[in-house]
Amino acid sequence: MRRLILVLGVLLAQPLWAEQSALRTLATGDDTRGWEAVGRLNLGDDSFCTGALIAPDLVLTAAHCLYSRDSGQMIDAGAIEFRAGWRNGRAVAYRGARRALAHPDYVYQGRDRVDRVSWDLALIELSQPIRLPQVHPFALDAAPRRGETVGVVSYAHDRAEAPSLQEVCEVINREGSVLLMSCDADYGSSGAPVFAMRGGEPRIVSVVSAKAEMDSRKVSLGTLVDAVADLRAALSAPSGSGAGKFIKTGGAKFLRP
Repeated sequence: MRRLILVLGVLLAQPLWAEQSALRTLATGDDTRGWEAVGRLNLGDDSFCTGALIAPDLVLTAAHCLYSRDSGQMIDAGAIEFRAGWRNGRAVAYRGARRALAHPDYVYQGRDRVDRVSWDLALIELSQPIRLPQVHPFALDAAPRRGETVGVVSYAHDRAEAPSLQEVCEVINREGSVLLMSCDADYGSSGAPVFAMRGGEPRIVSVVSAKAEMDSRKVSLGTLVDAVADLRAALSAPSGSGAGKFIKTGGAKFLRP
């Protein structure tokens, strides 16, 4: 995650601040039940983001997580490990990455480029699917409305050993594919799934891209998940079709996003 203090113009016009809940650590097996498909995405030796399964072999996260802040290059997929349901030193499942794919319209130009939030999406194809009865990949859903209540499950630098749930935060506004939300975010929360309750179950409607401040209050920016279809298409495209140019398999040192 990156620290941003933003002036977002029309995005912030007349914001509404709904009552929101505090972060709650999911410290026990009972707490994490139903959230096991959210996990910590380890990137190299000392960096991580948050990710969530949207299929047994696909993890959704933020595109900027795949880039080295120093070199600006994508990291080697071999340096990525997904730890599903990571809690207190144990995970429900551990998987390496076969491929890592940032959205083709995302261009990494530094950690503070807010204009890239619209395309800040990535998929990690795992080395093997996670097929366990307690791990249920999340479905995606349409964009939430302004004022709609959402929730976030995330890891962060000061809560790296167990996920935290914020059950109630609010969509303050939307500009194109970018949401401004009252949800808590910090370093490591990049890529965290933003959920809306649809049909009685949580569905991913956005991915945390950045934290920010507005009127001395903490806010976060999220990317809508509509463009995930582009990523799925690129992953399934035949070899040599051009999709491969978006996939990085060469090595580079990866630092904290």
